[in-house]
Amino acid sequence: MAAPETTPPTEPKAPPHPTLSAYYAADPERSRYVLDLFNETAPHYNTVEKIFGNGGLLYRRLSLRWAGLKPGMRVLDVAIGTAAVAQGAARLVGPSGRVFGVDPSMSMMREARKVFGGPLTRGVAQTLPFRTGEFDFVTMGIALRHVSDLVRAFSEYHRVLKPGGKVWILEGHVPKSALGHRLTRFAWKTLIPGLTLAFTRDRRAKELMDYYWDTVEQCVPPEGILDAMRKAGFERPRFQVILPGAICEYTATKTG
Repeated sequence: MAAPETTPPTEPKAPPHPTLSAYYAADPERSRYVLDLFNETAPHYNTVEKIFGNGGLLYRRLSLRWAGLKPGMRVLDVAIGTAAVAQGAARLVGPSGRVFGVDPSMSMMREARKVFGGPLTRGVAQTLPFRTGEFDFVTMGIALRHVSDLVRAFSEYHRVLKPGGKVWILEGHVPKSALGHRLTRFAWKTLIPGLTLAFTRDRRAKELMDYYWDTVEQCVPPEGILDAMRKAGFERPRFQVILPGAICEYTATKTG
């Protein structure tokens, strides 16, 4: 009698949030839903930035400088979107450095091209189309919730970084206090989607902001993200709340 075939155990997936059945039926459908949503709403993606006076663009550049981004460095901006992070990075690295962008959405990359002149490549965080040890910095602005597997994505960030390189990520934040949670929920689930619809007259754009809040509210806590960074090999992962109810910043270093 032949022995049964066995397969080596694999690390379980580490999704950033559970299946959201209000938007897609099952998790395997999530990537297609997210890609379609961003392809269809790309022209409206900067609406919220405009509502708040584009203050987030200045903060991104300042935060990258505080994190150690300097002239001459090579940067990979994952999920470049409309290039909000890449613009600030390009100004900091100057003509002696270079910023690369990668995104799964062709529509988002078309929007990015309006303000960003660096190389653009279609791809996803879990399988980056770049060589090992190619970059000094890997950045990601408000998109970590859209990867399919946190550990796999961070492992790819770790792979493409040079020894001593740093990962820098901005992500949404939900306060732990009941009052803070309620106020944040009102702003991001009711007020901002309503303003988005008023400014764009596009219900799909409103759905984008509805989905934004639901993914932020359901996202694993910061401790879970730090744990995924450690599993991927990063040293000294840390996070700090930048704007309560809005933004968290995560950073970590690849051992050099």
